[in-house]
Amino acid sequence: MQSSTRDRIIVTTARLLQRQGYVGTGIKQIAKESQATLGSIYHFFPGGKEAVAVAAIRHGEQEFAALLKEALDSEPDPADAVVSCTRQLAAGLKESGWVDGCPVTAAALETLGGDSDLQQACAEALNGWQRLVLDKLLSCGFPADEAGELATTVISAIEGAEVTAQVNRSEEPLLAVGRQLARLVRSYGIAAAHR
Repeated sequence: MQSSTRDRIIVTTARLLQRQGYVGTGIKQIAKESQATLGSIYHFFPGGKEAVAVAAIRHGEQEFAALLKEALDSEPDPADAVVSCTRQLAAGLKESGWVDGCPVTAAALETLGGDSDLQQACAEALNGWQRLVLDKLLSCGFPADEAGELATTVISAIEGAEVTAQVNRSEEPLLAVGRQLARLVRSYGIAAAHR
């Protein structure tokens, strides 16, 4: 019972952060929408709203990492894998009515310039996603220094495209970024040699 209440709080908070950001999400709203009492929230998260948000960011990070890994593993060629990822993200975003974007973007933007646990959780999420792309590129024979920069570029471009897609209520920004990132990845001439 305790585990399911805690999990409900985390999942609800993750969705609220995704849709309305950290500042726009109140502890009372979290309690109401997760069907938990304020006492339960403070029992599981003595640090209050920020502690719940950190757990929610980590949950969102894991969800997105699973989607990203699945997309990267779905294609042996890294360029095709990037396209697969952006297609999946575009479809999911459209299906959500343009509200379920990146699980950390809103919170990350609201914590810029700070040194909080929430900001740290956002940084860890982004760095973890970059490592997944890096691992894919390295496994395909990319040199480490180039793979590192390319992984950063891929995640940064996808994050920006996701926000642009949400704002424009269109899949095209993600699809366009997928096509351009694939072109960039192929320009190294490594993917074709490792098919």
